Amino acid sequence: MKTYRHLFFDLDNTLWDFKANAREAFWGIFNKLGLLERIPDFEKFLESYEKHNESLWIEYRKGKMKKDHMRAERMVMTFREMGINDANLAQQVGELYVGEAPLKNNLFPGVHDTLHYLADRYSLYILTNGFAEVQIKKISSCNLQSYFTKLFMAEMVGYQKPDRRIFEYAVKSIHAHKNECLMIGDDPEADIRGAYNAGIDQVYYNTGNKTCAVEPTWEIETIAALKDIL
Repeated sequence: MKTYRHLFFDLDNTLWDFKANAREAFWGIFNKLGLLERIPDFEKFLESYEKHNESLWIEYRKGKMKKDHMRAERMVMTFREMGINDANLAQQVGELYVGEAPLKNNLFPGVHDTLHYLADRYSLYILTNGFAEVQIKKISSCNLQSYFTKLFMAEMVGYQKPDRRIFEYAVKSIHAHKNECLMIGDDPEADIRGAYNAGIDQVYYNTGNKTCAVEPTWEIETIAALKDIL
C-alpha cells in the first residue's frame, strides 16, 4: 500500500455543498427582488441554473468561453428557460449571486472533523477550477483555511483541470513526488481522469452514482469515509 504525504482536495461539491449554498443564496435574492411572483417554481429555477451552469463551465474549462461571458450567460439562459427575456434582471441576479453565494457556509457532513483528522497526518491543499476571489471567500466563510498549506487556483496557475499540467504544477510546487500525492474530488472528468492522466492516485467522491471513465484508486460516498482509507 502506498504511503501518501500530500492530499489535494477539490472544493465545490467535494467540501463546499454547492447545491445547498446556491439554494440559500438564490432564495435570499428571490425574496429581496420579489421574484417569486414572476417565477413561482423555485425548484425548477434551481434545476435550470444548475444545468446551464454545469454545461457552460465545461465550455469555459475547454477555453471556449471567457469568465465574464460564462457568468452572464448562465443567468440569461436560466431566465429564458423560465420564460423571462430580461437581460438587465439576469445581470442583476447574477451579480447578487456572485456576491452572496461565496458567503454561505454549508459543507458536506463530516468535513471539519475529517479535515482535522487528516491535517494531523498529511499536508492538505486545495486544487480548484473555481475563480480565485470567489474560492477564497468560500474557504474563509467556512473556516477551512487553517487546514490547508496552499491553495492552487486554476485561474492563477493558468491551466484548468483535467489538464495534467495543473496537477504537475501543484506537485512540483510542493517539491513532492507523484506517488506521494492523492487527489480527492467529485468530478469524474476534471478530478479523477485529470489526476489519473497525470499519474496521481485519486479518491472519487461519488454522491450521485455517476459513472467514471477511468477506475479510480478509491471511491467513497461520504467525506468521513476518507478516515477509513487514510
